[in-house]
Amino acid sequence: MKYWKRMLLSITISAGLMATAAPAMAAPQQPAVKVNDHAVQYAGGAPVIDHGTTYVPLKTTLQAMNAKLTGAADDTIHVVVDGKTITLKGKLKRINGVTYAPIRIVGDAAGYEVRWDAKTRTVLLVPKAAETAKAGGRGFMWEVEHNGNTVYLVGSMHIADDSFYPLRPEFEEAFAEADYLGVEIDLSKAADEAQQQKVMDMGMYQDGTTLKDHISGETYAKLGKILQQSGMKPDALDAFKPWVVESTISSLKSIKAGYEAEAGIDLYFIQKAIERKIPVVELESYESQLSMFNGFSKELQEKNLNTALDNFDVLDDGVDKMAEMWKTGNDEQLLELTNSMAAEPEYNKAMLIDRNIGMADKIDGYLKNGKKEEYFIVVGAAHYLGEHGIIKLLQDKGYTVVRK
Repeated sequence: MKYWKRMLLSITISAGLMATAAPAMAAPQQPAVKVNDHAVQYAGGAPVIDHGTTYVPLKTTLQAMNAKLTGAADDTIHVVVDGKTITLKGKLKRINGVTYAPIRIVGDAAGYEVRWDAKTRTVLLVPKAAETAKAGGRGFMWEVEHNGNTVYLVGSMHIADDSFYPLRPEFEEAFAEADYLGVEIDLSKAADEAQQQKVMDMGMYQDGTTLKDHISGETYAKLGKILQQSGMKPDALDAFKPWVVESTISSLKSIKAGYEAEAGIDLYFIQKAIERKIPVVELESYESQLSMFNGFSKELQEKNLNTALDNFDVLDDGVDKMAEMWKTGNDEQLLELTNSMAAEPEYNKAMLIDRNIGMADKIDGYLKNGKKEEYFIVVGAAHYLGEHGIIKLLQDKGYTVVRK
């Protein structure tokens, strides 16, 4: 299997690994904000990221967009833009006496498109008029209807960058009508202490041994060289099992290439669901995803780690190819990826076959609940196509699935 395809397994299949399984990496710096390419100077507080949502000092940010705050209380914000008073809802925070609000709510109120530059960790606020010439990526979306219920199935890239946005209008329109957002796991909770503890409990050796006791000397030496190249000590990951180390190594290069979970498709919609205050339902759990990786055989874990190490220098190109596949909505490439998984039976069964059955059964339940509701489901893109894909499983249950 070509390495870019193997990398796609982490990026389009499992959300939890991308969000939580690199505990050895340094915490990222807090984001900057630019309005019309001019950096916003915050005197009384800086932007913060909380549970996947970027919050900014409300008054200062509005001033930078030539908007005026006239009142903010009880999660209700009153803003004057171009002489018009706008009232909007958004979860507010008080930090050291400063009122903070979600950046997307603030930007929308003042007529700005909110974008994310992962390479510089900067939130970009661009007038929406300037965005009209930029076409959103096609991506992957299907629709299923049954007895008054509608389910939209969206294929995610769990890491992305600014070039993925804005999404094409069909995504936004479908989400705007949704009663529920469904995801593999709620990534806004990734930083919670309980979730991080699960990674520590499963991903670290608890018996006094270290990584070098469980992999070959050759593999361990290759890892040490790459860690040193990345500015880390060669033994920095000794406490962790190979599946955590593989994810960390992959994340080091993908972040350097400008792709991050904070810009991923699922977290994008999770943030919007929080802002809209609609329920987020999980089709899986952190524990189930982490247990899957932890349950891989010793041989498979080392094999996957070696694949990451041997292809470390070309990972940038692989991630770019994955991004292009998503943005062009290339079904053939996505199906090729899914079919290639069969070459590794243990990996294929755990990552795709078993999980697809569980997710399809939950979607079947949403379609049959008789409540005339709309669900917007966002899971890794590679879960949908192929003989064991979610679409085929739903078709086998009698549903008609339409590509959108």
